[in-house]
Amino acid sequence: MADTEQAQAPQTISANRAEMANAIRALAMDAVQAANSGHPGAPMGMADMAVALWGQHLKHNPANPHWFDRDRFVLSNGHASMLLYSVLHLTGYKLPIAELKKFRQFGSKTPGHPEVGVTPGVETTTGPLGQGITNAVGMALAEKLLAKEFNREGHDVVSHNTFTFLGDGCLMEGISHEAAALAGAWKLNKLIALYDDNGISIDGPVAPWFIDNTALRFVAYGWNVLGPIDGHDADLVAKTIAEAKTSADKPTLIICKTAIGQGSPNRANTAKAHGEPLGAEEILLTRVALGWSHKPFSIPQDVYAAWDAKAAGAAAEAAWNDRFAAYKAAFPDLAKELVRRMKGELPKNFAQVAVNAAVAAHTKAETVASRKASQLALESFTAALPELLGGSADLTGSNLTNTKSTPNLRFDFTGGVVQTPDANGVMVGGRHINYGVREFGMAAIMNGIALHGGFIPYGGTFLTFSDYSRNAIRMAALMKLRVVHVFTHDSIGLGEDGPTHQSIEHAASLRLIPNLDVWRPGDTAETAVAWAVALQNKSKPTALLLSRQNIHYAPKAGLGDISKGAYILAEPSEVGLKKKTQAVLIATGSEVQLALKAQELLASRKIAVRVVSMPSTTTFDQQSAAYKAAVLPVGVPRIAVEMGVSAGWWKYGCAAVVGIDSYGESAPAPVLFQHFGFTPENVADTVEKVLRK
Repeated sequence: MADTEQAQAPQTISANRAEMANAIRALAMDAVQAANSGHPGAPMGMADMAVALWGQHLKHNPANPHWFDRDRFVLSNGHASMLLYSVLHLTGYKLPIAELKKFRQFGSKTPGHPEVGVTPGVETTTGPLGQGITNAVGMALAEKLLAKEFNREGHDVVSHNTFTFLGDGCLMEGISHEAAALAGAWKLNKLIALYDDNGISIDGPVAPWFIDNTALRFVAYGWNVLGPIDGHDADLVAKTIAEAKTSADKPTLIICKTAIGQGSPNRANTAKAHGEPLGAEEILLTRVALGWSHKPFSIPQDVYAAWDAKAAGAAAEAAWNDRFAAYKAAFPDLAKELVRRMKGELPKNFAQVAVNAAVAAHTKAETVASRKASQLALESFTAALPELLGGSADLTGSNLTNTKSTPNLRFDFTGGVVQTPDANGVMVGGRHINYGVREFGMAAIMNGIALHGGFIPYGGTFLTFSDYSRNAIRMAALMKLRVVHVFTHDSIGLGEDGPTHQSIEHAASLRLIPNLDVWRPGDTAETAVAWAVALQNKSKPTALLLSRQNIHYAPKAGLGDISKGAYILAEPSEVGLKKKTQAVLIATGSEVQLALKAQELLASRKIAVRVVSMPSTTTFDQQSAAYKAAVLPVGVPRIAVEMGVSAGWWKYGCAAVVGIDSYGESAPAPVLFQHFGFTPENVADTVEKVLRK
């Protein structure tokens, strides 16, 4: 069948739901077979569920995948990607059959797992199991909060559901517990999850190792649980979805009993249907069993017509456009603000807000921990940016992510958002989330919030615990999401909590993640600039690494170069030497003060040293060769100082690194600094040794 046949399909022809589902099954097994790679079983098993949701309930417009008030759909069990690709193709998205034929091939719009920004209609990149349902929780939260903030009586311009399909693997991953518990606590009644309960994973029937009573588990979370129902009865699934949509104060889990590889005579209900092609012979047998006589990648016109959602989608969007026009006429300022927020544009005065925050920090020159400096900057930014949605994984008093403008988010017994007076006494919904001890869940929920739009999420925990949330951080970088991670207690400087909590390798490790901007600011001005850069990073996440211990303000001639990631902080002349620079000390975070003291000590030894503060290696690496050479002159020895592993510093041509390549100890911070050599004397001696060589 030609790629254009879908658009030419007569609108008067209909197909029954069994044929609609079989179209998914056929496309899934054909595409996986053509690629000789993939997962045909889950799409074949969930096909009837897709008919029920996409055929009767999902509000979407294939002609405009980014229409604001569309329902969101997340395929959490992303290995079943051919289910989503098939439905997107069949309903009318710009995903021609040629792309399905190129499933899992280089440069196609049908990668192995769905990727946002690659395939039209895909809402999130679901690879590692469990993160999809967690992203969906973030999307549903964003919808609920935006609705509370912008809707007015008679004007529901924010009103859509979030649907997700998930499987056994998603529920086995611990992150699903974190996400589901929060969804219940937040009473996300517009979140509807359909559980593909087929009882099979790669290793076979899951019964020996997955014995959870899933229904009771979700009841305990505060969910509305429906089923088990026959997941192959599309009418029943559709009726159950309709029932779920009536929930006033609870998210809903619909348990759908299905057979993996449904329709395959010899592979259905077996692990072999999970992650490998059915094989040419079995595909022929399956076609006979399904009564599907069509050639590979060939879909009858009546099936296309039955699936076609273009007209219904255009009508739904047009109706919303009319509602929004009435809303705009009644509330022009609110409408303008909602449009700005959904576009992800910062307020017009943001540049001035950022300058004011940095100048205020420079003028006050306070001696505070950089975690406190972060809170000071946030006071300015959260007051100016209502889209900033903060939070912490049960460490608010340590991470200092709350401000006067961000009261805690709370919900009443009906599921409504509790209104709280802000700094000006205006009643507003909370803007600071208590995530509980759920670092991974927090990170993936923030991804969902960012994907939905309307908010810039940030969340805090200790830097060492970034290990828990690392994969969600990586996914944010892969998806190019504006998410800010506030990581405090960034070194052995946290002291007595000991090596389990003292970050050693974490800064270097995070810097290795492509498209993640990492900042370790050394004083209040650098912290304000780091926040400003993070908020302007529209297509990348940011990690801020912040100290527990106080840091003296570093006097500086200007603030303009901080945003470049590294800058000349102090020349030899500033400590009384008019000699040519003999060495460059590069430092980050709290160690900038150490480098400045070592510079003074070296000056007393008649050794001229330049101090370079490098709060962001990832940003500095993006600068021009000329700027890099101006900061780090060629031929001048470089010595890096950072309380972390030395490995990442050798790429800058360092002759030595004052670092720590072992784990820490439990002791007061000053004792640890002395023990591990983070003293002005040791830094100065290291420079002298380099120069003697």
